[in-house]
Amino acid sequence: MTQLTVVISNCNSVDRAEISVLKGTLNIKYGPNGLGKSTLAKAIVSQIRGDGTLGDLMPFKSRGKGDTQSPTVQGIDGMTSALVFDEDYVQQFVFQKDEVLKNSFDIFIKTPDYVAAIGAIDILLAGVKQTLTNNAEIEQTISDFKELRDAFGKSKPGNIPKNSKIHKAFGTGNKTENIPEALKPFETFIKSQEPSKWIGWQIKGNEYLKLGDNCPYCATPLVGEGQKDTALAVEKEFDATAVGHLNTLKAVIERLGKYFSEKCQENLQKVMKTKIDLTAAEVGFLTGLKAEIDGMITQLEGLRAISFFSLRDVDLISEKITPLKIDLALMDKLDSPATRSITDPVNAQLEDLLTKIGDLTGKVNKHKAKIKKAIEANQVSINTFLKSAGYKYVVEIVPEEQSYKIKLVHQDLAGHLETASKHLSYGEKNAFALVLFMHQVLSENPDLVVLDDPISSFDKNKKFAILHELFQGKASLRGRTTLLLTHDIEPAIDVIKSTKDVFQGAKPSASFLSSRGGIVKEVPIAREDIQTFARVCRANIATLQDPILQAIYLRRDYELRDEVGVEYNLLASLFKGRAVPTLQTTTENRNMTPAEKQAAEDSIRKEHLPGFNYDALVAVVNDVNAIRAKFAATDVGYEKIQLFRIFNIEHDDDVIRKFINESYHIENEYVMQLNPHKFESIPEYVIDECVRMLPPIQ
Repeated sequence: MTQLTVVISNCNSVDRAEISVLKGTLNIKYGPNGLGKSTLAKAIVSQIRGDGTLGDLMPFKSRGKGDTQSPTVQGIDGMTSALVFDEDYVQQFVFQKDEVLKNSFDIFIKTPDYVAAIGAIDILLAGVKQTLTNNAEIEQTISDFKELRDAFGKSKPGNIPKNSKIHKAFGTGNKTENIPEALKPFETFIKSQEPSKWIGWQIKGNEYLKLGDNCPYCATPLVGEGQKDTALAVEKEFDATAVGHLNTLKAVIERLGKYFSEKCQENLQKVMKTKIDLTAAEVGFLTGLKAEIDGMITQLEGLRAISFFSLRDVDLISEKITPLKIDLALMDKLDSPATRSITDPVNAQLEDLLTKIGDLTGKVNKHKAKIKKAIEANQVSINTFLKSAGYKYVVEIVPEEQSYKIKLVHQDLAGHLETASKHLSYGEKNAFALVLFMHQVLSENPDLVVLDDPISSFDKNKKFAILHELFQGKASLRGRTTLLLTHDIEPAIDVIKSTKDVFQGAKPSASFLSSRGGIVKEVPIAREDIQTFARVCRANIATLQDPILQAIYLRRDYELRDEVGVEYNLLASLFKGRAVPTLQTTTENRNMTPAEKQAAEDSIRKEHLPGFNYDALVAVVNDVNAIRAKFAATDVGYEKIQLFRIFNIEHDDDVIRKFINESYHIENEYVMQLNPHKFESIPEYVIDECVRMLPPIQ
């Protein structure tokens, strides 16, 4: 098992951190909020990806100074890819509008086996597809056919809607070919390359004719009403939009000319040059042409799109392939040498494909079976987790036109939830996103997986369910280099101690991170380090030499065992600095008798502290200099807090005061925890406040 020693320097609040990462295992890094765990993750990932973002972690204290060192990360050579689960991942990739996870097709379906199977199917279809793809002329032809088809609007056989481009262009006669006598002076402009532009320009100027008797275009006098009538005649006879349609359609028809039969070309010329409204026969001809164009487009696009997906839901593939052959005998208007130059090669390739239909059918059906198996396995995996975690949701991986997508379903609602993010709670989104992230890791196989505080917000049952899903079983993160950063000790308790047998396959290790003065230190957490606080207290009583610190842990031990008799009261009085100890119970509050004091001392000496002497220790407690010296002598934050409380100083900040005096009892957080004498769990800012408020040396 390869161990990496990763050194991070000059990143945000971290001046230097040295952490170990065992490759191919789960590495849990536990530590309080604010020490820079996310910074460590960002620095490592930035270095692995080489994306230039490492410089963004330059500490504020170093910015704008020329002689400062840049952020650096050492010790991760050989890693080139990383995936990170954090808040950004949830926001960017999960719960998209039309699928639960972005790129779910790539993650759940598109495996190397899938790609290989698609490749084998594509080889069989290559002959047909290659005759129609990467051919600029065919692409233009299909585009022109579509434009001509669309010009008919939603026409029915024997009818052309009056709002269609075809009707506006030719329906009432082609006046650009048959120019009215009154417009003969404008013939040069009407038969220009783009007559619609000229007509639009000419019509716009007509409103200025009423301002005077001069031409609004050239300012020459208009003699008599006749000249004004001539100027206005263009607007009476022409619609610029209709002429634009006509001009465009003429160009399209000219480009498509060679694909029409001779008879069809003759009829098109008649229609395009007609002087009056289209006759019923001409309308019938045009709608017939439109029907054949529709058929040709359907055939060509069906052939271009032939693939596994177009055959996926077909029972008999031969019955799908055979109708793709283009029979020009049924499309007499499009039967020309140019059209046959396209259709004959395609039909030949289809004939060849039909000789291999058995092989094609076998490959498609085999591939469908593998996809079905993959879908079922993924759905079972995710839905089993959702059920075990108590969520009323399931996922379904459903086929799309050219892919598959994962959808979310609520047990009480029919159909898919298209906006999952609006229905899921914060915790549900995070839990669900974690499991989806795991599947993305399985798909992309990165060198490093980073889980940045992934489960701290969940209750105990969901925490275990998520850890179990992520690291137990073959289809999990087991065996992958994983860095789990957390301010929650429960993952370490579950994985290292309570249910360690369940997670053995992940080969987990855990470490505690603490920070002082910008230096992040790491202390490995062994199974035996996770203890009840009662055991922690007894261990510290046995190993510490300072009788005041021993007494601090002994008092806690009595509390935890709910033994609050004379021994506990004697220790409580000690830390209040009382020369005469008191006895406080639910029924009385008085000074201890000498006999009670002696009995309590004897019990403490016999059971725990052989050298215990109340009077001597009270003198120490009341000696400010002595307690200051002990405060300075210990490097353990928990012990500093307990010693500071002896001074009975009220902090001016309610939050800090509550933290120091009332709330911070780490022994109450969990049944199992770490020894605060070994693992530095007190935030640095709290210790700094205690130091600031120490009473002066006397």
